[in-house]
Amino acid sequence: MNVPPEVLNWINTDYDAMPPMQLALLDAAAKAFTAYGFSSASIDVIASQIGATKGSVYYHYRSKTELFFAVHKRAMVINLKAQLPIVDRNDLDPLKKLHDMAYRHAMVMMESLFYQRVTVQGVELHQSISTTPKEREALTQVVAMRDAYEGLFEQVLQEGIRQGVLAPLDASLAAKSILGSLNWITVWYRPREGELASSRQRIAEQLSRQATHGVAAMPSGNA
Repeated sequence: MNVPPEVLNWINTDYDAMPPMQLALLDAAAKAFTAYGFSSASIDVIASQIGATKGSVYYHYRSKTELFFAVHKRAMVINLKAQLPIVDRNDLDPLKKLHDMAYRHAMVMMESLFYQRVTVQGVELHQSISTTPKEREALTQVVAMRDAYEGLFEQVLQEGIRQGVLAPLDASLAAKSILGSLNWITVWYRPREGELASSRQRIAEQLSRQATHGVAAMPSGNA
């Protein structure tokens, strides 16, 4: 598992130990950034969702940009923690491992939808608003975490290509394609009232099959 030590350190953020108000702010911000976009999601709008004051927001986050990156970081922590146990398994061949990673990614997209929609907005769109040292540091962290996350998929793809169970493709391009198609869940997926977990599981299973079948090596004689 080729994950930079600093990224492993960042994902150890203990959200359970965070003050409840701060966690509520992150949840509210994720919903507001999704509903209104970064520009229109004011601190007042975010605070009003949980009956908080603007001052309570600034107590935890000095700016809206800092809050945006905090939401993005939590999303990446969720994602990385979901994948690392799969990547570390030695009993799975690369094709099965890739399937399970794609399945888990799809499930996480649906389970933490508002957070994931913020990540899909793209850090690149907001690089120009990072003006303070703390904001630039936060940007550096989320970009590194995104790169490490994509790198996990690329690592498994490379392993599968070496073993001949995956087609001899460009692993970096294949990883981007798989994640791009799965990230589209944040655009079209709408949770329904009373929706069963089995419904999300069915969606994740189909999408993970499609993702892995697209890069699987063809049986001998079918080329």
